Amino acid sequence: MAGLTITDVYKTYPNGVEVLKGINIEAADGQFLILVGGSGCGKSTLLNMIAGLESVTRGEIRINDRVVNDLPPKSRDIAMVFQSYALYPSMTVRENISFGLQIRKVPSREQKVIVDRVAELLQIVQLLDRKPRQLSGGQRQRVAMGRALARDPALFLFDEPLSNLDAQLRLDMRAEIKLMHRRLGKTICYVTHDQIEAMTLADRIAVMKDGVVQQFGAPQDIYDSPANLYVAGFIGAPPMNFVTGKLASIGTGIGLECRTTSGQTIMKLPFQAGALRARPGDEVILGLRPERITDERSAHSESGTQFQRVTMRVEVIEPTGPDTLVVTQLNEKKLVSRVHPATNPVPGENINLLFDVSKAVLFDPRSGERIDTGVNAKAGLAAA
Repeated sequence: MAGLTITDVYKTYPNGVEVLKGINIEAADGQFLILVGGSGCGKSTLLNMIAGLESVTRGEIRINDRVVNDLPPKSRDIAMVFQSYALYPSMTVRENISFGLQIRKVPSREQKVIVDRVAELLQIVQLLDRKPRQLSGGQRQRVAMGRALARDPALFLFDEPLSNLDAQLRLDMRAEIKLMHRRLGKTICYVTHDQIEAMTLADRIAVMKDGVVQQFGAPQDIYDSPANLYVAGFIGAPPMNFVTGKLASIGTGIGLECRTTSGQTIMKLPFQAGALRARPGDEVILGLRPERITDERSAHSESGTQFQRVTMRVEVIEPTGPDTLVVTQLNEKKLVSRVHPATNPVPGENINLLFDVSKAVLFDPRSGERIDTGVNAKAGLAAA
């Protein structure tokens, strides 16, 4: 059974502005779906349409295989957690959690059982008699989640619930939300602009831009095989490196012409020339994650992959604790790599970086779309 199905959904306002342009997304029962994208991409509008707070111009929304387009919010079997918590300031935590139960005329004894169960799950038993003004931001968010949990809906909707919290509290609350989802097994649709939240929480991610889903799939698939430059640059911290260059033949294989401060070289790519939908001499954009460019201490081989060593001049270093980000240049483009902190790179000096291009992707510089590279070569790459 599908928990949430969105089929060819459009949203156009009376002034003619088209906000959503044919959205197709499906989350199975019990899956954690995240809508992610920058401001104005349409993710919150879509969430409001699922909730019944916005009308659907065209298309269909189903919750547990029931079309809900024309149903009011109270009839959709949903519960929503807002960014602003939306707690009643004059009510205690217990009263806030049980308010929806009172509206539905749930017996008082059953209300107490439900509130106590939810409070235990969210570890807020000691807060039940407090007012919202006596709570921290994280505690208020737990209460807002508790109010949603008390309804026991088919679908939970979260609208950027962690954006008002500080960094450490966001980290803690992410873990709590993930644990809650595992315990409940309910379908969740969660809106965020934070790609780290998306990667750590989701079973499925829909990356949105300008009212269009750019890519929909599992987090790791989107990370490893982004559909276009926007997705590749949005997902990942630091984002994927983009290097523009021309393809060159290397025997039966193919490589990328590279210029560094130490000279020119051809970097061999893991694609067979015959399967690649691009030819020698074509200009392409090479996409490579920072963790795929590293040093001797941090390098580890996957499936026999051999690293290609390139001497680069260090421009900037950014120590992060567990590793150090090193900024260099390749083909006159900024390149970010991750090295072991003990390497102690020094700006202005050269460093030997090891390139693992086994997960490299190529993009068309005109359309920005990923180029079909065929089947990656299974053999290890020889150093260029």
